[in-house]
Amino acid sequence: MKTSIRTKLFIGISAIVLSFVLMSWGLTILGLEKFYVWQKKASLIGSAKMFDDIYRGDPEEISLELERLGNTLGAVLIIVEENGFVKYSSFGRIISQKRFERLSPPQFSAANGLSDQNGISAPPMLGPPSTILKSREYINNNSILEMQQDRQVKIDFMVLGYRLNNQDFLLIRQPLAPVSESATVAGQFMLFTGLLSLLAGGAWAYVFARKFTTPILELNQIAQHMSQLDFSQKCTIARGDEIGELGNSINNLSDQLDTAISELNKKNRQLMADMEKERKLDKMRKEFVSNVSHELKTPLALILGYAEGLKENIARDEENRNYYCSVIIDEADKMDRLVKDLLNLSQIESGTYDLYRTDFNLSIFLHDIIQKYQTLLQEKEILLETEIEPDLTVNGDVLRIEQVVVNLFNNAIDHAGYAKMIKISAADIGDHIRVYVYNTGNHIPSESLTKIWTSFYKVDQARTRNHGRYGLGLSIVRAIQDMHGNAYGAENVLDGVTFWFDLTKPNL
Repeated sequence: MKTSIRTKLFIGISAIVLSFVLMSWGLTILGLEKFYVWQKKASLIGSAKMFDDIYRGDPEEISLELERLGNTLGAVLIIVEENGFVKYSSFGRIISQKRFERLSPPQFSAANGLSDQNGISAPPMLGPPSTILKSREYINNNSILEMQQDRQVKIDFMVLGYRLNNQDFLLIRQPLAPVSESATVAGQFMLFTGLLSLLAGGAWAYVFARKFTTPILELNQIAQHMSQLDFSQKCTIARGDEIGELGNSINNLSDQLDTAISELNKKNRQLMADMEKERKLDKMRKEFVSNVSHELKTPLALILGYAEGLKENIARDEENRNYYCSVIIDEADKMDRLVKDLLNLSQIESGTYDLYRTDFNLSIFLHDIIQKYQTLLQEKEILLETEIEPDLTVNGDVLRIEQVVVNLFNNAIDHAGYAKMIKISAADIGDHIRVYVYNTGNHIPSESLTKIWTSFYKVDQARTRNHGRYGLGLSIVRAIQDMHGNAYGAENVLDGVTFWFDLTKPNL
């Protein structure tokens, strides 16, 4: 099972707090009493030395100091002469020498001054008959320390025997019950305060772990978003330590990766577009070669066939030879128009042709073109209507715009149908001047309205070939309009089709 860093941190800090609490409690239970005894021992020896400095052999002179010392230590003080007579006892004030009680003075002899742990058969220095000597320590030539126990009251005592400068003996009997009781109370207090410390430490550990891990979790979430290429998430940690620096580094890394990947995506899209364009161009080249080969095959076959007929003298009379020659000339003329249209289209689409823009009167321009086609219209018995606003001025390449009008006019003548009617109109539509070329006839299929502007595309292959067309006229219109940056289109209307194209107004 996965354990979060927050849980690990909380458990670790809580364990450290618990360890310190248990260690403090254990040291208190095990060592406080021994430390207190050691300190009390040093206190008794220090008090004895201090008393020795002021004692001159007469307890009555320092009775107040003796009473103060006994109350301060909480001990019984007894001064004994070398012969065993008691000169002073803290059980009462100094009494007459006739009532002195005699005691055996301490014997200051032991090897190396060490505790006589096994010499317990010796009687204690001071105490009732029920006193048991537990240990005896020879501190130096002037000091003996005994640990005693009273069998009746079950209380331990510390007794210090000290030889004064005047050869009297000072006996200090200190009960150890308060020491044990103090150690027990201190242990209980340490346990209570340890529990409180553990609770407070646990709460602090939780808050600290939460505060410490929150920015780490935030950085982890940001890193996960970055792994999914989502760089919108930003680190909001405002700190001056290493975590704050890491947050700033993550933000910088996110920005740099976002910029780099965006640039790569942009270049990748451009590469895909270029590859798609290249595939389309390759497809167009293949279709172009196929269409040109197809369009040239028929006239070349006719020219070759009729030329061989002339060579073999199949046409023996003048009329047949003229017919053979007219067929060859007609097919050669078709091939010439095809080559010229291909050259024009290639020149325009390659961008090598520069437009020569000028301002000219479109109304007069259209009337001049219509006038050139009057003879052809009469031969084909086609009715032409015009609706051209006067004084329409446009800006553009006159020669190329003439190609647009002528190609759309020829297209209308070829597809005028049985009604044989064409209408040319021009009007100001606001931002541009728009020219309309309408002809009666069959509608263009809806799926072909956008395809007719493609090179060699023919809605009706047979009819287009009969008119000597190769499907390049509308492609040239598209290319010229694209060079001018103007719109064009075709739409089916009542009883026919309307082609239109826009021209730019001059800059006034």
